[in-house]
Order: sequence, then structure tokens, then C-alpha cells
Amino acid sequence: MSDVSPHAFIDLAGITKRYAGVTALDGVDFTVNHGEAVCLAGENGSGKSTLIKIISGVEQATEGEVRIGGNLHSVLNPRISAAAGVMVIFQDFSLFPNLTVYENIAFSTQLTGHKRLFDRSQARKVAQAAIDRIGVKLDIDKRVEDLPVAHKQLVAICRALASKARLIIMDEPTTALTEKEVKALLGIIRLLKEEGVAVIFVSHKLAEVLEVSEKVVVLRNGKKVAEGPASEFDTQSLTRHMTGRDVPEARPSPVIADAKTLMSVRDLAKNGSFENINFELMSGEVLGITGLLGSGRTSLAKALFGLVAPDKGSITVDGNAVPIGDPVAASHARIGYVPEDRLTEGLFLSQSIVRNVAIGRLDEHTSAAGFLNMNGLVAEAAEWLQRLKVKAPDIEAPVQSLSGGNQQRVALARWLSRTPRVLILNGPSVGVDVGSKADIHDIIRDLAKEGIGVIIISDDLPELLATCHRILVMRDGKITDELAGGVATEEKLARSLAS
Repeated sequence: MSDVSPHAFIDLAGITKRYAGVTALDGVDFTVNHGEAVCLAGENGSGKSTLIKIISGVEQATEGEVRIGGNLHSVLNPRISAAAGVMVIFQDFSLFPNLTVYENIAFSTQLTGHKRLFDRSQARKVAQAAIDRIGVKLDIDKRVEDLPVAHKQLVAICRALASKARLIIMDEPTTALTEKEVKALLGIIRLLKEEGVAVIFVSHKLAEVLEVSEKVVVLRNGKKVAEGPASEFDTQSLTRHMTGRDVPEARPSPVIADAKTLMSVRDLAKNGSFENINFELMSGEVLGITGLLGSGRTSLAKALFGLVAPDKGSITVDGNAVPIGDPVAASHARIGYVPEDRLTEGLFLSQSIVRNVAIGRLDEHTSAAGFLNMNGLVAEAAEWLQRLKVKAPDIEAPVQSLSGGNQQRVALARWLSRTPRVLILNGPSVGVDVGSKADIHDIIRDLAKEGIGVIIISDDLPELLATCHRILVMRDGKITDELAGGVATEEKLARSLAS
């Protein structure tokens, strides 16, 4: 075991974690000093979540030593970890939406004080002190459910500070924030570091965490494969360490000059969601539609496939009208839709991988007498799984056993087997690691070359720039800007989103 650093708040030595014969972590050493920001990077399945669970006491290490604040913990649970100053802010912030800002911030302090009654006066003082500490403005009497996402995150940070946090672990902290809100968050983190509070970032948005981190630790297949000052890394080198291969930056190929109009959307509107939506999608074009949360982009995506019924407007494919608000009609018009939340909307998790693909082709493999040609159905599905390079030891295994990237490929395979003319991808790389993300982008570019029109709904700016020929920007339910993908930059796109 390594010597304990006098500056380390978290000191893990030789951490190994096994689950029923599967090694999730293998001899990992990991330290976080007081006032230090550490970027913990790695693909899905690399061991990041397991390491965070061990630090926060949710899981126990199979082997190794865990020291927090210089104290060795042979047994660690969430209560002990929190008492030592370790606080985790999850993506959903884990707040009480029906309670006020001050009640959320001070709730845990009231519990640890073993008071029988909630002391509102004291709670307000505790909450205001935490808010003043990071220099932000929050209405402490406002219900959390009425706050924008950025303010909810501030409440979660203030709750951690009120609980005397010495280490704050942030899971995907910038996913739903605007460029301006991200800068404000990074400024708050710098302030916390000056006060000696340490931070661990777990994020897919590498450029942002590199900006504020002193150190980077990279995990791959449960092992630590790289560690060093953040100044020695950039997004390309970090991606190479995470994946074990070079993932080159790419841009979409030009749209065919004489490409025909594939889809036309005219005056589409849904009260409270979007209005006056007009655009055309060309054959072989990848069209991006982006906007902040609440911009109407997701409702529009669902409306294009009939899952949301617009109040007015029209959609045509190849010049033929498609009944709006009717997903069956959209499917018959050869429009495909891969939802953002594939776990609850896009896949049958307990069913086999091959059946998840085959479900879209039952009619084509059923005889006039009503008998299903299972051999032909399975063979066709397996061909698509092979084409999309789905990594699975057994295609009869449940689809929930796959990684996020492979699950997304299965969802794509189901629709591609139906030969769509238009494919709508809502958040195609949400929850997908950088290696699988690059592969999915390659698939999208290949589909466009085959003449399929692809619509990508995303707030991932690098993803849009890597795949889209044009990008439409939405705000308050309206299309407010259009950028050419080949010449747009991340800075221009971010400004358009924020303006």
C-alpha cells in the first residue's frame, strides 16, 4: 500500500471490486487533495461509477484501503462518508421538488441535528449563509419545481455546503446548462477550491472539465491507464486514453448538389410547445435541430413521427402528405424515430437483442396463412446487428445486458431494417461513451451517403458539428437561426443558442 499523502483528503490504495466474478475495478490508486478539482474520465463500463460508489460508501471495496481525511475506514457507508464531508450531486440533483429552496438546502442539517421539529428560522439562516458563500442570488422561498435547471444545480451545491462538504462529486454537471450557465458554474467551483473544497467531475463533456481541473485520472476496463496534470491533456489525447485508439475529428460530406426534397414541414404548431415550424430535408442530408431544455425541440421531434399531435400544419415525404399525430401513418410513410430515452421508450429490455431488431419486420416475414418465418426473421436481424457492429457474445441475450452504445445500435438496427426514407434521432449519443459515439457518428454519415434523410435532435454541439449539413436553432418553440454545418463553429453555435 502507498504512503498517505499529507495533503490528500481522499486516498484510495489498491482498490479492487468484484461482482460475481466480474472485476469492475482492478488495483486502482486514487487521491484527491484538499481544494483540488479532479476530472475522472472513462467510457461507460470503465469503473467510474463503481469508484464513486466506493468513495461515497454505497459499495464496499473487495480489496484495498480507503482513507478519508487521513482516517482509514475498514467499513464505509453513506452516512459515514457524508459525515466525513463527501457529498454527491447526481444528474437529477435529488432535490424535493415540492419543497422550497431553503427547505431543500437545510433539510439534511436539521436531520443531523436530531431535532424533533423542523426549525424554519434556523433553516432559513443556514440556507442563506450557503447561498451567500458562493455569491449567487436565489429566492429561498421559491419552490424548487419552479426553478430553471441551473438554479436547481445551485441549490444542490448549497445543500452540500450547508452539510459541511469537503468533497463534492459532480455527475455530468453541465449536461443541461447553457454556455453562460456553465461559465458561472465553473466560476463557483474555482471559488470553492479557494476555500479548500475538493471537486471530482464525472463528465462526457471533456473540454469543460479540463478548463477547471488540476488533475485528470482515466479509467479503462477497471484499471487506471493515465493520470497527470490537466495541462498535459486535451480532448484528443483524453479520448485516446479512454478508448485505447485514436478517434479522429470528422465533418460531414457535402450534400449531393442536385438532391431532391425528401421531407417538407409547413406551419407546424402545437400550443405551448412550438409554432410556425417550416423547413425542408433533402435526400442524403443530415439536419440538426438544437435548443436549450424547454425550447420545444423534443416535442417537435415527437410531432414529426406522430407521437405528439400538432394543432395545425403539414408534413410531406416524397411529395405525399403524411397524416399528423399518427405514428402508424408516419411509419408507413417510412419515417423512423429513435427516442432519447431508449431504456423506457426505445427497447424491450428483457427481450433478446435479436428480437428487439426483428420486431419491426414481423409483417414482412409472415406468410399468407399467418405463419411466421422465424429463420428468415432472425437471419435478417442478425445481419443488421453485424452491419452495425453490435458487440454481444450472444444475440439471444437480453438487450439490457448491453452497454449504452450497443443498445443504441440495436435501436438503430430495428429502424434501418425497415428501410426508412427519413430517420429521426433524438439524442443519438446520450449516455454513450466517446468510442461508441464516434462509431454512431460514422453510421449517421454512412446513412446520409445512401440517400437517407437524417434529423438529429441534440444539445451536444460537437456532435452536431461532426454530423450535420445544416443546424436549426430553436428557442421558445420557434426556429430562430439556421447555420451551415460545414462552416459553423462551436462558438457561433453556442452564441446562437444563448442569444
